[in-house]
Amino acid sequence: MNLAESNVVPAGEAAAEGSAAAAAATTATTAASAGRADAADVAAGGKGGMPATQTMSDPFGNAEGGQRWRQVLFWTLAGLLLLATAGGVYMWRGHRTAGQAGAYVTTPVKRGNLVLSVTANGTLQPTRAVNIGSELSGTVARVLVDINDQVRKGQVLVELDTAKLNDQIVRSRAALAAARAAVAVAVATQSEAKTALARLEEVARLSDGKVPSRAEMDTGRATLARAEANVLNARAAVDSAQAALSTDMTNLARASIRAPIDGVVLSRSVDPGNAVAASLQAVTLFQLAEDLRHLRLLVNVDEADVGAVRLGQTAMFTVSAYANRPYPATITRVAYGSTITENVVTYVAYLDVDNADLTLRPGMTATATIRAAQRERVLLIPNSALRFAPREAGKAASAGIVASLMPRLPTRAPRQAGVAAGTAQSQRQIWVLRGDAPQAVTVQLGISDGRNTEVSGDAIQEGMQVITDQRAAAQ
Repeated sequence: MNLAESNVVPAGEAAAEGSAAAAAATTATTAASAGRADAADVAAGGKGGMPATQTMSDPFGNAEGGQRWRQVLFWTLAGLLLLATAGGVYMWRGHRTAGQAGAYVTTPVKRGNLVLSVTANGTLQPTRAVNIGSELSGTVARVLVDINDQVRKGQVLVELDTAKLNDQIVRSRAALAAARAAVAVAVATQSEAKTALARLEEVARLSDGKVPSRAEMDTGRATLARAEANVLNARAAVDSAQAALSTDMTNLARASIRAPIDGVVLSRSVDPGNAVAASLQAVTLFQLAEDLRHLRLLVNVDEADVGAVRLGQTAMFTVSAYANRPYPATITRVAYGSTITENVVTYVAYLDVDNADLTLRPGMTATATIRAAQRERVLLIPNSALRFAPREAGKAASAGIVASLMPRLPTRAPRQAGVAAGTAQSQRQIWVLRGDAPQAVTVQLGISDGRNTEVSGDAIQEGMQVITDQRAAAQ
């Protein structure tokens, strides 16, 4: 920081001290003179009864006039002393106020790199996690895997007791055999009805329609039709029995619960002998993660920062287990749906994480810093320069001693009309020091990292002294 002063404060203090010293000397001289005069009067009265002041300088010619003259002289000198003291103090306060108004703290405009970062918290999750349950009810016979075991797709994890399932398969096979026998009976009945109808038709042809009667012919045709329908019904029963047998075979196969993906067992909640009851909501027996060498970080981005987050941006995050080690990540998705927690609106961002060394584990809490924007070799000023507005020295000096003792409100930088606060590339006014006087310049604002802000414009250049504060001069 550079401390620039427009006036020299010690000069005002020296003037005030000189005035005070002169007033003190005048008072001492007056007191001494009065004391010598009183002593002379006492001495003269003791010798001859006539005061010495009456013969030397008494304009009234008596003792009462001398005393009155001394009183007038004393009060005249006291008034002159008071006026001299007030004038000295007033001049000293004026010089001190001017010195305070001219003391500015400045920082040079520098060129550098600036990164806009967004901080968000979240948890690590597998890229794909599967909860394994059971569709069947039964008793667990064997558990073949445990936590952290690597499994392959199709590998058996749990086996249920299959005694009841095997009995059901036997029952279904018997039902299928009965259905097929029923088909054979129906086919035989159909053949018999067809032969009987053919015989009636031959008799009618030979008797030239006299016999058999029409009722007998209709009965024969109806019998044949019923026999054909019975064949179709028996064949459908066979299909139903075959389906039931297939279902029982499938249930028997699902009694051995297998892994649907390649991965690792994250959790296990079953032991041999446990009873599994199938319901509308399947009981979770295992949780599998597809590949722990690639994880996904889900972070909650505040609604004020989500506008700066884009796909493909890079980020660094840390976890409590390895606080000094940053891990890289890349944003792959930003959810449009919001999450409201205690009136705080956040949006979930998905980041891909490489976990080749398997140091990260699902469920870890992470703090991510997303690099939302980056500027290289741009003009930078501290954010305190945007809040600065100079105090007016003229008003402070002319207000007098009483006004200087009154408290003053803190100054704030004026906001430009029509410019939304916090928006990129907005216009703002800052103050620079030219010589000993502040001068306002208008600049274009860019991104900010909370400490420094990017500025641009024709009126701002590298090395200019931008004012960040105004403080009192040293006493």
